[in-house]
Amino acid sequence: MTKEIVVTERAPEAIGPYSQAVKTGSLVFVSGQIPLDPVTKETIAEDIENQTRQVLKNLDAVLSAAGTSLEKVVKTTLFIKDMRDFPVINNIYSEFFHLNPPARSTVEVARLPKDVKIEIEAIALI
Repeated sequence: MTKEIVVTERAPEAIGPYSQAVKTGSLVFVSGQIPLDPVTKETIAEDIENQTRQVLKNLDAVLSAAGTSLEKVVKTTLFIKDMRDFPVINNIYSEFFHLNPPARSTVEVARLPKDVKIEIEAIALI
């Protein structure tokens, strides 16, 4: 089985020694996406609504570069800074995954890169 690195300018570049995503076989593994603007490379707004939307847009861009889409995501993991934000995150998440949503885990964490409020990683079918 081969391993192909996925890179796109439509999502923030990796800020460390990792790839935006890796394709192997019929799967793509997308690294955790945070709410960075892919052009300015800056964190977008402080509010959880806009941060969640940006994370999901970044996730969508990486999936597209890998030749797949949000509809083919089978598993996501959400890392959030404050579990009290969960209802808002859930509402926005449902806009992006409204039919046949993937399996999901959500974990509250003490801190995320660049002090953002949310990070999402995903596994999708190609």
